[in-house]
Amino acid sequence: MTALQLFCQQLANGLTLGAIYALIALGYTMIYGVIQLINFAHGEIFMVGAYAALTLVLLSSAGPLLSGAPWWMTLLVCGLGSMAVSGALGAAIERLAYRPIRHAPRLNALITAIGISFFLQNALMLLYGATDRHFPNPIPHIQWNPGGVTVTLMQVVIWVASGLLMTGLQLLVMSTKLGMAMRATAQDLKACALLGIPVDRIIATTFVIGSAFAAMGGMLFGLHYGTINFHDGYLMGLKAFTAAVLGGIGNIPGAMVGGLVLGLLEGLGAGYLSSQWKNVFAFVILVVLLLFKPRGLLGERVAERA
Repeated sequence: MTALQLFCQQLANGLTLGAIYALIALGYTMIYGVIQLINFAHGEIFMVGAYAALTLVLLSSAGPLLSGAPWWMTLLVCGLGSMAVSGALGAAIERLAYRPIRHAPRLNALITAIGISFFLQNALMLLYGATDRHFPNPIPHIQWNPGGVTVTLMQVVIWVASGLLMTGLQLLVMSTKLGMAMRATAQDLKACALLGIPVDRIIATTFVIGSAFAAMGGMLFGLHYGTINFHDGYLMGLKAFTAAVLGGIGNIPGAMVGGLVLGLLEGLGAGYLSSQWKNVFAFVILVVLLLFKPRGLLGERVAERA
C-alpha cells in the first residue's frame, strides 16, 4: 500500500468513526444549548440504544419477527426501535431527574447526571452481563477497492445513515416551528414561557431527539466493532462530549464537524502511530486547538442568561 493509499484508507476509517461520534455529540450540544446542562448520562443512553438494537436484531434472527426480510429492513426496524427506547428513556430522565432541579445550582444537576450514569451502567451489567456481547451484523460483506482503498458496504451504511439524520436535524431546527421554538428557548427560557411557548415540552423533545440520535450511534457502533459492553458508554460519551466542545458547544453544525474531525484524528493516529495511542493523539490535538481557539472550531452558541 502506497503512502497515498494509506492516507485515504485512514480517512475512510476516520470518517466512519467520526460519523458515530457526531451522532452522539449532537445530544450533548442540543441539551446544553437549550438548558445549559451537561448530561453526563448521555453515554449510558447511547449504550441503552446499542443493547436495545442488539435485542431487536437477535429477535429478528431467532424468531418470526422480520423473518425473511431484507437486511436493510431489519436494520431500519431495529434502528427505529432502539431510537424509540432511548428517546423514551431520555424523556423519563428529563421529567423525573432533571426537571425538578432545573432551577437549582448547576452542581446539583451535575451530581444527578453522574448518579444516573452509574445507575444505567450497572442496570445494563445486571441485565446483559459484564462480558462482551457479540453484535450480529445483517449487512452483507461487500467491499469495493477504488484506487486500492477498501470501502465496505457497512461503512457506506454508516455514512448514509448518519448523513441523513444530521441533515434532517439541521432542517428540523432551522426550518420548522419546533426548531424555532427550540432556538427561542435556548435564547430566553423565561420569555418563552411568558409568551406561551410550552417550554417543558420543548426541553423534553430536545432530550428525546438527542437520546434517539445516541441510540442510532449505538447501533452503528455495534455494527462497526461487532461487540458491545456495558462500560463502552463511558469512553464513547467522553469522546462525544469532546467532539461537541471541539466543534463549539451548543452549536449543532459544530457537533457534526467536531465528531468528524475527532474521528479523522483517531484514524490518522491509528494509521501513522499506533492504535493503542490513537486516543492520546486525538486529545493532545484537542488541547492544542482549544488553547488557541477555546470556543471550538465553529464557535460556541449559548445565550448568556441573567
